[in-house]
Amino acid sequence: MATRKPATYHCPATRWSLDDLVAALWQRRPWTMSRSSVWRILEEADLKPHRSVYWLNSHAPDFEAKAHDICSFYINALRVFEQGRVVICSDEKTGMQILERTYPTQPMAPGKPDKCEHEYIRHGTRALLASFVVATGQVVWHRGQTRTSTDFATHLAHVVKPLPDMHRYDWVVDNLNTHWSLDVCRVVAQWCKVPFVAKALSHGVQRRAFLRDPSHTHVFHFTPKHGSWLNQVELWLSVLARRFLKRGDFCSAPNFATRLSDSLAVYNTHQAHPYRWTYTGQPLVRATPFSQTRRQQRQGRAWFSSRPQRFERAFYPPRPYKRAAA
Repeated sequence: MATRKPATYHCPATRWSLDDLVAALWQRRPWTMSRSSVWRILEEADLKPHRSVYWLNSHAPDFEAKAHDICSFYINALRVFEQGRVVICSDEKTGMQILERTYPTQPMAPGKPDKCEHEYIRHGTRALLASFVVATGQVVWHRGQTRTSTDFATHLAHVVKPLPDMHRYDWVVDNLNTHWSLDVCRVVAQWCKVPFVAKALSHGVQRRAFLRDPSHTHVFHFTPKHGSWLNQVELWLSVLARRFLKRGDFCSAPNFATRLSDSLAVYNTHQAHPYRWTYTGQPLVRATPFSQTRRQQRQGRAWFSSRPQRFERAFYPPRPYKRAAA
C-alpha cells in the first residue's frame, strides 16, 4: 500500500502518513494496527513515504549514443591530447549576484558556526563564460554583464589563443541557442578556412550540422536534451559556486571582479587538475531501493544486518558498489 498512490485506496491526501495508512488498513480489512507497527514495517523495508526528490529524465532517442561519444572523449582526453587533439567543455554561469552584507558576519566559535546576516546590498549581477580543458584541468574565462551570442563567440576566440596549436579541437557544449548562433559559425568558418555563407545557415538545424562537421578542425559536440550534466565544466562551476559565491561579501562590482580574477588565477596555478570521470554511458550500479542507504554505501551491499531477512535475500542480493566498466 505504501508504494502506491493514496488515491488508489480512496485517500484524499497526496502522500501517505502513518495515520492515513492505519485508516486505510482499517477500511480495507477490519483489523487494527498501531502507528508504531506501521512505522517499523516501513523502516524495515526502507520505505519513506514522507520524502520526495525531484529528478530529470532525458527522453532523447539518441541519448545513449551521444552520452557514449562524449564520455569517450573524457576517458581518452589525456591520450589524444598528447597526439595533438584537445577536448574543451564550455558553458556559462549567469546571474552571479554581487552581494554586500549589511552587517558583518560573526566568526565561528567552538560549538557555533559563523553567522551570516540575511540582509544585503545588491550591486548588480555578472555572467561568467568558462571553458574547461579536460586533459589539463585549466580554465579559461571571460567575465561580462551579458551572455549573448556575440559574447560567446568572443569567448571562443579568447580560449583558443593561450592553447597550443592542435590539429583538432573538440568542443562540448549544451543546446543553448547562443552556442550554435550565426556568430559562432562565422568564427568557426574563419578558423577552419571554409567559406561562410549566411543564407545557407539560416536555420538552427543547418548551423548545428555545420558545427558538427567532422571534417573541420573545430568540431562541436552537443549534449543531449536534459543532459547538460555531461558537460565537465558544470562540475567546475559548482565548485566555484560553493567556494566563492555562496558566502561572498563584496563591497562593489570592481571588488567582485578583482577577487574573482584572483580566485580563478589561483585555481589555474595551484588547484587545476583533470577530473576523474567514471560515468561511461552505462549505469554505474544496479538500481535497488537500498541504493541510497548509508549502510550500503559503507559496506557495498543491500542488507541491513549480518543475517538478512528472507525477502531481502530473494529480491535484493548483495552486489558490489564498484563494478568494472563494460
